[in-house]
Amino acid sequence: MMRIDILTLFPRMFEGPMGESIIGKAVEKNLLEINVSNFREFSDNKHQAVDDYPYGGGAGMLLKVQPIYDNLKAIDQETSAAQKRVILLDPAGKPFDQKMAEEFSSEEHLVFICGHYEGYDERIRSLVTDEVSLGDYVLTGGELGAMVMIDATVRLLPDVLGNNTSAQTDSHSTGLLEHPQYTRPAEFNGMKVPEVLTNGNHKLIAQWQLKESLRRTYLRRPDMLEKLKMTDEMKKLLEEVKKEEE
Repeated sequence: MMRIDILTLFPRMFEGPMGESIIGKAVEKNLLEINVSNFREFSDNKHQAVDDYPYGGGAGMLLKVQPIYDNLKAIDQETSAAQKRVILLDPAGKPFDQKMAEEFSSEEHLVFICGHYEGYDERIRSLVTDEVSLGDYVLTGGELGAMVMIDATVRLLPDVLGNNTSAQTDSHSTGLLEHPQYTRPAEFNGMKVPEVLTNGNHKLIAQWQLKESLRRTYLRRPDMLEKLKMTDEMKKLLEEVKKEEE
């Protein structure tokens, strides 16, 4: 079972997303345990303040190190996990991607720290293993980013989706965007399913799927092709795609 701890000032934000759909089912099946902590409760300030003005001046307030430190210490006392990944949600962190989701899914224990205000006391960074950003933009807090990362990670856990082959062929898992897919009816409002998908020739279907994945990636995310280690077949199909799209 994977354990996920979330440190936040707004625990109620997680009540819906963490209890519904795939994540909710994973918890029901005892494949996942989720604990949400309000680190304000760990503040040693009589007013439970968790932020203060930065030394040296500057705009905004910074999260203090003490409440985060004590919250993490309390988590350590609750779990027997030998190791954990402590993830700090930060716009300056490493961009989150599918590869990172796959790494996280192999861990026994994840901890997400959701920040607010202008930033963090720098000493908080010494308590974490990863500093991660959802993308090149700034949100009001780390909660929504943590939800996205948790969703992307949990769906990769064994038995969560029921058929993990589905997750293995998702866009970005293979280094390509996923090929177009169709279901019944075979024709709708004059739009037909490609004939190759209905003829039962699995070799031709696999070749068509690979070619269309290459086509979609070439047209929408050509940057992904620069990082892809391509086989001779893939190179041949990509050249066909380029000629067809000229």
